[in-house]
Amino acid sequence: MTEPKDEADAAASGARGSALNAQNMAEQVETAIQIAIRQGAFDNLPGAGKPIEGLGTHHDPDWWIRRKIETETLTGLGPPAILLRAEDREMQATLDAFRREEDVRAHLEDFNKRVIDARRQLMGGPPVVTRTRDVDAEVVSWRERRAS
Repeated sequence: MTEPKDEADAAASGARGSALNAQNMAEQVETAIQIAIRQGAFDNLPGAGKPIEGLGTHHDPDWWIRRKIETETLTGLGPPAILLRAEDREMQATLDAFRREEDVRAHLEDFNKRVIDARRQLMGGPPVVTRTRDVDAEVVSWRERRAS
């Protein structure tokens, strides 16, 4: 057998010589981690020295889908509760893009219908906390923004 070239080869050849079990598997993993640390494989990773985002806050079983939607800037995907919240945040800008009052009213009525439908669904997912919009009050606000 040839001499191992470096620490990684030495660790790998040592593990091959014996039967793999939970004890030596843990040792092999620990050795590989220590070698990687010495070689600098974990230096300058993004987020190094920063707290893990969301750690210690309330438990959210849908954390992974929320993070995926946020990081990938996906639109139109996800549970209705999340989509409605995002649409609600952007509502003023959406309404400001309309030129006719009828279009503003139609959009608000459609939004309110989707909020109510999402509250009635029984498929699970995060709770729908988005409120319906007062169509008349929103139209008045839309008119005021257009006048200024």
